[in-house]
Amino acid sequence: MPTKRPLIAIVDDDESMREAIKGLLRSMGFDAEAFSSADDFLRFSHIRRTACLVTDINMPGMSGLDLHRRLVALGKSIPTVLITAFPEKNVRASALGAGIVGCLTKPFGEQVLLDCISSALALNSGEESGS
Repeated sequence: MPTKRPLIAIVDDDESMREAIKGLLRSMGFDAEAFSSADDFLRFSHIRRTACLVTDINMPGMSGLDLHRRLVALGKSIPTVLITAFPEKNVRASALGAGIVGCLTKPFGEQVLLDCISSALALNSGEESGS
């Protein structure tokens, strides 16, 4: 039976950014699913299989940071990469904590994003082997 590829979820209200990240991740061999809002992601049936979450901080409704906190509160802590077009030092400081593996400012390079996702996946596999 083939091993499942890591599933990366992208949550961003900016369709061009969402689709660009999804295309990049799929070209790198990941399973990638894109969502236009935090609420859409929370209704996703494979939320537990999600190995990494890439989410915009500033979105209508629930922010990316609030989405991460909601998942933690639900017991579904997913290593998260935050992205934003509006970097604020106080947001970055409060964001970098449990489960947040990076905070990238748009536009960012593909390799920077892939490095953050690699860190997230390493975090995930470390948790699985430690349990």
